[in-house]
Amino acid sequence: MNHTPDLRPRRRITGMSAILLPFLADGSVDWAAFEAHVVRTHDAGLTPAVNMDTGYVQLLDAATATGVLDRTSALTGGRFVAGAFVADSPGDRHDELALLRAAHAIAERGGTPVVFPSHGLGALSEADWVAAHATVGREIGSFIGFELGAMFVPYGRIVGLQTYQALMEIPQCIGAKHSSLSRQLEWDRLRVRDEVRPDFMVLTGNDLAIDMVMWGSDYLLGLSTFAPAEFAMRDRLWLAGDPAFHELDDLLQYLGQFTFRPPVPAYRHDAAMWFHLRGWATGGATPIGVARRPESDRDVLADILRRLETWA
Repeated sequence: MNHTPDLRPRRRITGMSAILLPFLADGSVDWAAFEAHVVRTHDAGLTPAVNMDTGYVQLLDAATATGVLDRTSALTGGRFVAGAFVADSPGDRHDELALLRAAHAIAERGGTPVVFPSHGLGALSEADWVAAHATVGREIGSFIGFELGAMFVPYGRIVGLQTYQALMEIPQCIGAKHSSLSRQLEWDRLRVRDEVRPDFMVLTGNDLAIDMVMWGSDYLLGLSTFAPAEFAMRDRLWLAGDPAFHELDDLLQYLGQFTFRPPVPAYRHDAAMWFHLRGWATGGATPIGVARRPESDRDVLADILRRLETWA
């Protein structure tokens, strides 16, 4: 039977924001814009999440991915999370050592690894999938799990609820990002969390339903990279019991519904255009191979930005 948890008014929300990695027109990383956005996000009170899908982790070479970690660690004093990503191909076996190396690179810089989905990890049985995460916990320490729907990446995976509970029971797993874009699946996880481990963070990745925080989710969102200060303001309004929360949430959700429409991965091009409109980057460039939006999106984004600026 489907079940909707009770609302959690005046709850302090933990916000993590997946950082867009801006690019220049010549195909190089706009490091100045990246560093400014890490600081902007950190100063807003959100935890920067780097080398995630929003940061094109699948497209980065090793030197760039390491540069992202080094710069983020220096700018945040080690208060960040990052995707522990293994680049593999369909049919590859799970590479345990590669995952541990990726997680260790994050942990040694003070960050918390987010176990990023991969072909090999996704092909495991559910029991072996849990065991692979338990190995990360034993060898590395604290980490965050990650369920990612196939609408984001072809090797994404949403596990069964019993498997999710088994992940939750790994003591080093402090939370898990859930990106199915399904309210019901997330509500189910919140119910199990409340029954089994109340301190566990269900980190919504539902950019189409960012109000999941009202029912007890925290968040690790790509959408919040568009507006970290405004997301932080929204969270403070919820804590204060201010009904203005709903008006600001509605506007941010409109931005999410527009930018995360199919094909979902093209939201990153909208984010790049948004950064240009906000003066956060010199242009709207993305890496080669990233799904693109029509240039007409700029007019809609500019209208949303004008509305959002009234909240400043």
